[in-house]
Amino acid sequence: MLVERDHIGIFGKMNSGKSSVMNLLTQQETSIVDATPGTTADTKIALQEIHGMGPVKLFDTAGLDESSLLGEKKRAKVFADLKECDLVLLVIDPDTPSFVTENEVLEKARELDKQILVIYNLFDPSGAARIEAVEAEIPLLKFHRKISLVAIDKSCRPALLEFILANFVSKNVKMRLLPFVEPDKFYVLNIPMDAETPPGRYLRPQAMAEEYITRHWAYPVSYRMDLGKARAGDASERKRFDEFLASFGRRPQAIVTDSQAMDLMHSWTPSDVMLTTFSIMMINYVSRGRLGRFVEGIETLETLTSGDKVLIAEACNHSRIAEDIGTVQIPQFIRRRWPGVVVEHNFGREFQDNEQLLSYKLVIHCGGCMISAQQLLARIRDLDAIGIPYTNYGIFLAHIQGPEALRQVLVPWGIDYVPGA
Repeated sequence: MLVERDHIGIFGKMNSGKSSVMNLLTQQETSIVDATPGTTADTKIALQEIHGMGPVKLFDTAGLDESSLLGEKKRAKVFADLKECDLVLLVIDPDTPSFVTENEVLEKARELDKQILVIYNLFDPSGAARIEAVEAEIPLLKFHRKISLVAIDKSCRPALLEFILANFVSKNVKMRLLPFVEPDKFYVLNIPMDAETPPGRYLRPQAMAEEYITRHWAYPVSYRMDLGKARAGDASERKRFDEFLASFGRRPQAIVTDSQAMDLMHSWTPSDVMLTTFSIMMINYVSRGRLGRFVEGIETLETLTSGDKVLIAEACNHSRIAEDIGTVQIPQFIRRRWPGVVVEHNFGREFQDNEQLLSYKLVIHCGGCMISAQQLLARIRDLDAIGIPYTNYGIFLAHIQGPEALRQVLVPWGIDYVPGA
């Protein structure tokens, strides 16, 4: 049977202590440790079971700073290994004079959206005093968690393992798209189909929800709301919706709606039917269950003042027409309710290249349906590290309808929302 393993790579310059870290993790002389530069000529690999994490594949890579023809071949192999890794352990000796290699590893790993943890390996206790200077020379370190230890000291192993377990998210974590779905119950998918809806297919979140509900022996039923009629006060549209709900022999268990219909759905949905949105569903799924962190971020809205900057981050570069949520609807809400607040946008990989993240009071992220969990988690890690709060389109569009509307869409996820709590 094929065992799914998380790949953990140990990277850095020659003689920084990479092999010592490998031996510390494996609790044996897996890699040769010697003061001679370039001792690790090729990547050493070890298969291991780490308690609390499960099966892993460890890579002890060669130093990236060897200046020779052989050194160039080693570099190529190291960067090939980096692409394979789920977690990059960057080992830094703070007593060395240059950190070009460490900068290079960080840039490459971030470009690939890798999880990165930093290990300061102290060959001498005085090295701890150099760490502040190192971080001034490597600005990207501010985005990543760090630990200081002595890699040849076996007593440091528990702290290293605890550090990894506390900060690493395994690719093997299993997520349920709609954890509240029960067999033999009806679930309504409210799909308005506006001008941006592509012909011939559902959007990815809608298709995923339909497939998930069906696969779990329940019954998805799609409904198309006419937002124009409903917002114009056309009574026939509300009547059509009420008659649709009344047509079920058994009450639907929940409604999953397009976020932009929250102004209607939060009051139209009967109290005995749960309500949530596709955007909330996706951000919980792609963030691997971190919905609560996005809910916490929404409280920042109430502290915004004129001159504050808000970043709207959209993971894809789809063609935007009509009343686009990210570029039109959310900015309009912000301008009306928080005059003077500056709204900026990042599309696709612009987020990773944004050097101004510290200048934002809040980041509002889309549902993340077109990026991987690895990519979204890389964004969250950056924001967590520098202390910038973040929320999500679906949470925002529910919040502006009032705290009760937000509480309503979070109930299916087991979150009891209390404003300011």
